[in-house]
Amino acid sequence: MNILEVKDLCKTYIIDKRQNNVLKNVNFSVSEGEMVAIMGPSGSGKSTLLYTVSGMDSVTAGEALFCGKNIAKMGAKELADLRLDEMGFIFQQMYMLKNLTVLDNIILPACQSKKNTESRMETVQRGHELMRKLGIIDIADNDINEVSGGQLQRACICRSMINNPKMIFADEPTGALNRTSSDEVMEELAKLNNDGTTIMLVTHDVKVAARCTRVLYIVDGNIKGEYNLDKCESASQMRERERALNNWLMEMGW
Repeated sequence: MNILEVKDLCKTYIIDKRQNNVLKNVNFSVSEGEMVAIMGPSGSGKSTLLYTVSGMDSVTAGEALFCGKNIAKMGAKELADLRLDEMGFIFQQMYMLKNLTVLDNIILPACQSKKNTESRMETVQRGHELMRKLGIIDIADNDINEVSGGQLQRACICRSMINNPKMIFADEPTGALNRTSSDEVMEELAKLNNDGTTIMLVTHDVKVAARCTRVLYIVDGNIKGEYNLDKCESASQMRERERALNNWLMEMGW
């Protein structure tokens, strides 16, 4: 079953009265349970594609169907509710409110959701469970400036999961992290995917992309190719997956 279907998607910006066609008739789909990476040169439209298909940016032409709903036809309020209740987001810059603890930042989307019928105590308990699952329960009451970048990004993953989203969108989720923290964060995302969560992420890191089940390569606003990796069954497979993916990327002009 496809959770996301993109049909002839176009995104155009008008800058200084000049038309900039960032995305040009993009077509692809994402099946439930996939982990898809978007790769390509700088300025190719990777982040614009992620933002447009997730409703964070408007669609100029074409369709983006999320669970059968065309987000191109939705109003601002309907889109905001869809993003809050059915999507999760992780960014390179770990946007957190400085006046809240790590735990309070994690549960904030649940407190804002009209679909959430839990008591605050039940929501806090779910927040604790997510933090425990990702190994950061000991920083629940810390301020966000008292934890490491890797811990904070794992907290962002917890926040993205608090409303049980149908799909997570991540823009360079490891871009601001060192290699050790990057590997730890990707390990957690891979676990979520193995548990059934659909993920779509933008990355320039072959090691990150090699953990995904499929890679879409975009150049000048068009998807030029895709590479299927299937599920990674063991850590011993990673080196071969990285080598094979890197060879394919070189063929694509990486």
